[in-house]
Amino acid sequence: MEGKVINEIGLRFIKETLKKKYSYGFTWMGVPYIQFPQDMVAVQEIIWNTKPNLIIETGVAHGGGMIFCASIMKMAGIKGAVVGIEKDLRPENRVAIKKHPLHKMLWVIEGSSTNETVVSAARGWAKGGRVMVILDSSHTADHVYEELLSYAPLVSVGCYLVVMDTIVGYLGAEAFPGRPWGPKNSPRQAVEDFMIGREDFIVDESIDDRLVISCAPGGYLLRTS
Repeated sequence: MEGKVINEIGLRFIKETLKKKYSYGFTWMGVPYIQFPQDMVAVQEIIWNTKPNLIIETGVAHGGGMIFCASIMKMAGIKGAVVGIEKDLRPENRVAIKKHPLHKMLWVIEGSSTNETVVSAARGWAKGGRVMVILDSSHTADHVYEELLSYAPLVSVGCYLVVMDTIVGYLGAEAFPGRPWGPKNSPRQAVEDFMIGREDFIVDESIDDRLVISCAPGGYLLRTS
């Protein structure tokens, strides 16, 4: 009962702060990172514990997520790269990424994350690496499900596939005016469909239990085989 009450408080916090664009108020190393601090900490823990030398992130935006992952890898002594995939990379964001002190670790593939040419390029990067994947581009169920089918095979055993914004499935339609996604068309549904009958991934519920406030409840998937 206590856990249920705490989770309800966390969801209420998310609903109220969404009105103020809470997740838009943070930066990492000078670059906007549209993310909850709790999920930032969780991703940091995952990188530190699992030591991927390649992180693929779909959805670059300003580049804050790429820079965050690269900085944690560098502090952990991991020699590797972060590959971001973005369909609509703004020129100013491209410049900011190229000029950042960690730019030698950062690579961008421009195009839709579900385009076969883009997926093929990601496969090329993943060969021989210890790979973690973060999905954070378009949040419709169909798009995320297609991403899951394309990028899950690239994730190394013992590493994570993180699906951001599953929280969309827990909120009301009024939270996403003008968006193609909503509670009945969200990453949450994509994850649920993807996990049916699978034995190679599990949902790491221990992360959800600790975070309480998260944009990715049920979205931390650990590859086990």
